[in-house]
Amino acid sequence: ENTVAMGAELCYGLSHPLEKVAAVYDYVVGALEYDYDRAATVKSGYLPVLDTVLAAKKGICFDYASLMTGMLRSAGVPCKLVVGYAGEAYHAWISVWTEESGWIEGAVFFNGTTWQRMDPTFASSGGENPSTQEFIGNGKNYTTKYIY
Repeated sequence: ENTVAMGAELCYGLSHPLEKVAAVYDYVVGALEYDYDRAATVKSGYLPVLDTVLAAKKGICFDYASLMTGMLRSAGVPCKLVVGYAGEAYHAWISVWTEESGWIEGAVFFNGTTWQRMDPTFASSGGENPSTQEFIGNGKNYTTKYIY
């Protein structure tokens, strides 16, 4: 309920899907902190409870990607939650769909000039670190295992 309301608030007055993506992405990247304790103790089968993640303002990659997916889908933007590997690490990220472009696999208009992978976890925890941005931008670093 709160996740849907926050998605609506962030997307209010925005009509283009990529405007909505940018608003939700910027919020999630800026508002959430990486939860190292959960990352160290998470068990197989873990499923995020979106309103809990939103309230705690912290989470692991699956939480970040799930929160974005929930907000965007509730705002009418089709998206996929993708789970796989970033390098050697099990990881989650998202892809979005627009009528003009079709599926934009793992990318978002990130810095005003270039398309980059939509990886809110690494973008949030890595900030503007050039090596983090280079890693995110290199599709060879990502391997898809599941799509939800």
